[in-house]
Amino acid sequence: MLRIGCVKYLNARPLIYGWSGAVDFDHPAALCRKLERGDLDVALVSSLEYLRRPIYRIVDRVSISAHGAVYSVIVAHNEDLSRAQEIDIDPASETSVALLRCLLDQRDLNPRLVRNTDLQSVRPAELHSAEPATMRSSAESETADRISAGRTGQRPVFRLLIGDQAIRFRAEHGERYHYWDLAETWTKMTSLPFAFAFWLIRPEIENAKEIGDKLRALRDHNVASIDELALSQSEVSPTFCHKYYREHLFFDFGEGEKAGLREFHRRCLLNKIEVAPDLRLNLV
Repeated sequence: MLRIGCVKYLNARPLIYGWSGAVDFDHPAALCRKLERGDLDVALVSSLEYLRRPIYRIVDRVSISAHGAVYSVIVAHNEDLSRAQEIDIDPASETSVALLRCLLDQRDLNPRLVRNTDLQSVRPAELHSAEPATMRSSAESETADRISAGRTGQRPVFRLLIGDQAIRFRAEHGERYHYWDLAETWTKMTSLPFAFAFWLIRPEIENAKEIGDKLRALRDHNVASIDELALSQSEVSPTFCHKYYREHLFFDFGEGEKAGLREFHRRCLLNKIEVAPDLRLNLV
């Protein structure tokens, strides 16, 4: 039986919804480790994983990408970014952290990036924007308290948030914060899309092309019925989900996304981010 893993965020639903077999849902960094160890055969993981270990096959024409503002990969801040001495980072996504490092370098900013385990990604069932404070975990409550302290002037807040965590934070805090959308800045800087994640298949899996065809067909079906898919999501409003899928996310991996990946690789090398020295796309 095929062992398949997928990020558990809302943005991945159009690529996995309706898959007939079992799926291991986890956050991106955990899936990368499982794929590397051989605990999974196929996984939808952060693009940086391929740049680091280009031993896998990429399922062609499928990705989670942005051609501008992605909405859910942001730095929330209550002071000007130029004043940031440190930025709390979500350890769940190494790709977003690497992208942040590239964009900070472009702005000649050099804050410390501090791993914050309080920012581990929420489960889909926890995504309701109207969730009362009493239903938050103690770690989430502590994080919210620190954020509120920053808003009242006790401390500045600069925080990288990704996926469902970012969506919920924006729903809860709205215009009380500024949001630096990393994909939007990337596209303005490079005129290229940014590919956050795609399907990787381990090298020993023999029927990679057949698997790729099934994943492409599933994506095609879900994108063709994206309105129905948005209505089926109970964690957020259909209106938000429709806008998120239609305006902020793209699910192709075409020439533009590939060019963006190559540029990301180049900038990772310039910023001494650990990636393989050469990039060759092994597509199926």
